[in-house]
Amino acid sequence: MSNANIKRVRSSDIELKDKLVAVNRVTKVTKGGRTFSFSAIVVVGNEKGIVGYGLGKAKEVTDAISKGVDDAKKTLIKVPVINGTVPHEQHGKFGGALVFLKPAAHGTGVIAGGAMRAVLESVGITDVLAKSKGSSNPHNVVKATIDALTQMRDPATIAQQRGISMEQVFNG
Repeated sequence: MSNANIKRVRSSDIELKDKLVAVNRVTKVTKGGRTFSFSAIVVVGNEKGIVGYGLGKAKEVTDAISKGVDDAKKTLIKVPVINGTVPHEQHGKFGGALVFLKPAAHGTGVIAGGAMRAVLESVGITDVLAKSKGSSNPHNVVKATIDALTQMRDPATIAQQRGISMEQVFNG
């Protein structure tokens, strides 16, 4: 993943909606018995091309979720969304999770499972074909999906990077 494409965003002036992807109960065995704590992975987005993810850990579920939301606001990125879908096909990878995103016609809907669906809906993508291969670990699937989205480029960005006009991008 190249850092040149990542567009970081400040969360101060954006209204973000959060989605809980997964909650995990962790048990620590001590001399006094079992101690339970929770970890929550959360995705936040404004449904207009901005998304971020975060992990929160705490003794209570609600505290873990709020910590996750705070962490997610620190990792916001801007994603190009064209007519409610992604601009082009893209693979993403993180750990053992592999994801594939493909543009879809209007009215198709978000064809994606679990953790991928939460990320894509938070971005504001309404039509996409997606496939998750490899690990189904929600943490890695979310990170692989974010990886694929950070590699997305719209035609205007490509034209600017290459120093050519929009017509030349499409005509070759």
